[in-house]
Amino acid sequence: MRVVGLMSGTSYDAIDAAAADLALEGDTLVLTPLGMISTVYEKGLRAELAGALPPAATDLATVCRLDTHIGQAFAEAAVRADRELCDGQADLIASHGQTVYHWAEAGRVHGTLQIGEPAWIAEATGRPVVSGFRTRDVAAGGQGAPLVSIFDVMWLRGRPGVPVALNLGGIANVTVVADGAGGGTPLAFDTGPANALIDAAVRALAEPGAPGGERTMDVDGVLAARGTVDPGLLRKLLDEPYYALPAPKTTGKELFHLPYLRAVLDTCGPLSAEDVVATLTRLTARTVADAVRPFGATEVIASGGGTRNPVLMRWLREELGGGDAGVLLRTSDELGLPSGTKEAYAFAVLGWLTAHGLPATLPSCTGARHPSVLGSLTPGAAGRSLPAPPATAPDRLVVRAVRTPR
Repeated sequence: MRVVGLMSGTSYDAIDAAAADLALEGDTLVLTPLGMISTVYEKGLRAELAGALPPAATDLATVCRLDTHIGQAFAEAAVRADRELCDGQADLIASHGQTVYHWAEAGRVHGTLQIGEPAWIAEATGRPVVSGFRTRDVAAGGQGAPLVSIFDVMWLRGRPGVPVALNLGGIANVTVVADGAGGGTPLAFDTGPANALIDAAVRALAEPGAPGGERTMDVDGVLAARGTVDPGLLRKLLDEPYYALPAPKTTGKELFHLPYLRAVLDTCGPLSAEDVVATLTRLTARTVADAVRPFGATEVIASGGGTRNPVLMRWLREELGGGDAGVLLRTSDELGLPSGTKEAYAFAVLGWLTAHGLPATLPSCTGARHPSVLGSLTPGAAGRSLPAPPATAPDRLVVRAVRTPR
């Protein structure tokens, strides 16, 4: 089955479309990457989305426009991915949509909202679309995140030691695959901000034309490299109560946003933009390392946009200990999955599971009462049907070498 996974993360900078050929061989799901495309949000749409996200106030008219326009943007990405990556032979589209609110209070998630109406995708492609992945897990008492944990566990199961999958998006999340070879109970949770506060600081504080490239992110870690970590600011940031909460737990930009950062900065003396960005970059490295250290991690396999920041990766390696005595830090590219699109591939797998009527959650990772079949199905064109459930559910996932589409 050829599945296109669509993903736009909490950084909401682009739509990633990754196509995979997925085949079940015994108890192993074999994923052959067919490639990926990335489509940047149109400038006006991105600005309207940014203006509607928490803690900003918005109205239902804006939500309706965003739901429609984002759905149309996802549809365009799906059409292109089907044509360019699948030779027009895609069987299924799996769309995560765009998260705009994750309703978490006092350690419990009450609701979650991803927009990008899937009917636009089904209409444009003629393919069935699985969407709305997170809500069913929340309804079952779970956090609705990190949903990629089942992908991580299937993928890393059998590796020696205690492997940890790390995603560095707007928010950082980890999946601890316990004793990878021995089959211990896995655990997954959000560690805190990855790029969320860094990006907010760059947009608000960096001077136009200053080193660092675009003013939406710290491209190549240039600003962090020019700055100095401020110990006082770092201490105040580390006092955030979220870091002490037990797992499983989840967070988002509902907490880690610009007003949150400004409130902390107001308690400190004047700092340059470079020093603030450096301190926030160290915060991400420190909180990720602090989160995985208690589990005796032997390797951390990173993916997401943060892997393109060499300063963040260097400092994370330092915080993890590095060298023979520390925790090995590598990227998912080394295991055959491009680090920038691993989540899109993961949602392609979640879509495959849903299409086959199979649960796609691990209660130990999301905190749900039971595993759930995720998402809602929007039918494609007439005559397109979903496969029957397999006799054996997959227990492992193997990534085969990337092949060039025919």
